[in-house]
Amino acid sequence: MTSYTVSIEPIGVEIECREDQAVLDACLREGIWLPHACTHGTCGTCKAEILDGEVDFGDASPYALLESERDEGAALICVAKPRSDLTIEGDVDVEEGVDVHPVRDYTGTIESVEAVTPTVRRVVIAVDEPVAFNPGQYLLLRTPNGDERPYSIASTPADPKRIELHIKLSAGGACTDGWVFKSMAPGDAVAFSGPYGRFSFRPLRDEPILLLASGTGLAPMKAMIRHIAETDSEHEVVLYHGVAKVEELYDREFFEAFEAEHDWFSYRPAVSREEFGGRTGRVPALLAEDFPKASGNVAYICGSPNMVADTMKALMKARLFPRNIYREDFFDSADRANGNHVVRSPLIKR
Repeated sequence: MTSYTVSIEPIGVEIECREDQAVLDACLREGIWLPHACTHGTCGTCKAEILDGEVDFGDASPYALLESERDEGAALICVAKPRSDLTIEGDVDVEEGVDVHPVRDYTGTIESVEAVTPTVRRVVIAVDEPVAFNPGQYLLLRTPNGDERPYSIASTPADPKRIELHIKLSAGGACTDGWVFKSMAPGDAVAFSGPYGRFSFRPLRDEPILLLASGTGLAPMKAMIRHIAETDSEHEVVLYHGVAKVEELYDREFFEAFEAEHDWFSYRPAVSREEFGGRTGRVPALLAEDFPKASGNVAYICGSPNMVADTMKALMKARLFPRNIYREDFFDSADRANGNHVVRSPLIKR
């Protein structure tokens, strides 16, 4: 298969990229960490300038990459593939204290599939080789038909051969409806690649931590909380987990027990559309009640684009500014089709 040379500026590094391979994938596998998030052409985080050469723009959302931007030489390198030698200009992502783990391919066996709510499965994979990652990052799970779907890792690097995922049902989805919720069973062979994403725990930040999750956005938060406990880090942590219905409030017993064992941790579940024995309402509103002034904290947000956008607004209204906010948005095919993705400040880190 034909390969092309890709030069990355401003660092002047050259790598090889196959004609069937996304430019971002080739970079990440060489340990060159360029900004990225969704990895399927929806969010626009990986937008880079093609200084020289030709690319196949791939399945880039017209909302994330405008026609005028294509004409000016921009591309979403998570889906763009080379059609000649390339020179690109990207914002090489290096942050003190955050390890960079090159993307690798992995195989493993399904250890367990557990229904934690009617619409969420906990999937545990026994991996053939250890996986290096930062708490909060995600992987791309390969489906039986060869497609890939992103899922945040809920386990920690302390057990690198056992990966926990929280997978939300997508009606009609080939991965969930057609596989995970239909036929996936212990003993099945699986494959995935990773790690991906800039959204991860920052070990050098010593401020109190606000973890703000909706739905299966709980997964990376669970990884961070467990990692903090395993490494004896000096952090105060408050976790909000918001869902629509009581039946969707999973892992509640785990976090209540964890709270009882660790005086630095506070668990604040919330249900927005039903009454239950705790607080009702959406995470942004409850956050505003509890933290009218949030300055002095560092926040991590994970959930749907609307939840992330509303929570960021609540934090900034409470005087917590972008340099102290990290976020991960869960995008799906509907977001690609209708452009329902958040307008991003370059200061708000993924």
